[in-house]
Amino acid sequence: MTYKLKRYNKILLGLVTALVVIGAIIVLSASSMYSLEKSNNFTTLFNHHLRIIIFGIGTFVAGMIFPYQFYQKVTKWLLLGAVIALLATFAFGTTVKGASRWLDLGFVKFQPSEAAKIILIVHISYMIYRLGDRITEFKHGLLYPLIWIVVTAFLIMIQPNMSTAFIVAFVGMTMLFVGGARVKHIAAVSIVGLLFVVAMMWAYPHSRARIVSYFNSHGVAEKINDQVYQARIGLGSGGLTGVGLGESSQANLFVSESYGDFIFSILGEELGFAGTLFVTTLYLMLFFVSLLQMKNISDKFGQMLIFGLSFNIALTAFINIAVVLGIFPTTGITLPFISYGGTSIAMFALSVGIIINVTAEGRVLKLRKRLVMISEFFGD
Repeated sequence: MTYKLKRYNKILLGLVTALVVIGAIIVLSASSMYSLEKSNNFTTLFNHHLRIIIFGIGTFVAGMIFPYQFYQKVTKWLLLGAVIALLATFAFGTTVKGASRWLDLGFVKFQPSEAAKIILIVHISYMIYRLGDRITEFKHGLLYPLIWIVVTAFLIMIQPNMSTAFIVAFVGMTMLFVGGARVKHIAAVSIVGLLFVVAMMWAYPHSRARIVSYFNSHGVAEKINDQVYQARIGLGSGGLTGVGLGESSQANLFVSESYGDFIFSILGEELGFAGTLFVTTLYLMLFFVSLLQMKNISDKFGQMLIFGLSFNIALTAFINIAVVLGIFPTTGITLPFISYGGTSIAMFALSVGIIINVTAEGRVLKLRKRLVMISEFFGD
């Protein structure tokens, strides 16, 4: 591994650590009133968030030490498993706010769509690598990964989970473009897909209501758009440097689930424009550093893994921030590494672990050997 890649990995770890630390601080501030109301304890949700972070460290380490080349052998079966899990949500899923997105495994609730995103990225990376120049053909090249993208996005869409389905499709199509697919093929498929998505969004009452509210109620605190309205108040109240950590008024039950999808508004209120700019810059740097890593390796499979996983993080962050600002209609997308949430943090941490795995093969191999030695020692 070159000196550049070592330096990039250190920067990447620093960026992610900064996001996680900022997220923990803001979650504590944003969730305290909800915790008090729910369990008569200010730190109930925060303590759970810390446990999620610890679990995320575990998925990060797993992604970092497991040989990424092995994914080439099992990626199809992993994706089939993800599709089965998505189908299972319709029969056994926990319904929240009219959507069946979660599977209750007893000891933990699991959101299959979050795992499906990562697995699909791995599979598309492998297919681009395997197809080679055939990716420029439609029938004998592009069609195969396209089928997997459509199937995965459709199953997520009908949960219904329009925003995650959009991310799955957009990331997948962008990867195909970066991987060498022809622009005319990507454009034709995207136009057809966009028309289908609009039709599906209009078919579901809650999606249709959000779209109508988005166009008709800018600046008006109508019921369905109240989160955005209150979030804007919080952002505006923060000014340049914010009102201070723990001093948010909007976290006092004004912004519903302020520790989750709308945590960016609390961050903006407490840390001001400077804080939001700093966090946004961290996401941009994370994606940019990942692109530099991608440029410095020759393995096509590894290159596409790095691009797909980092682009997913950056796109998710952009959509979340755009929703809070009122640029996009309200979605259920979390802010990576910052929002309270189990499956999403674990999968984003796994993504960073895989990125480092691709670019740090030599040092990761030494770590694997040490872990084997430790396990053998305790086994004896």
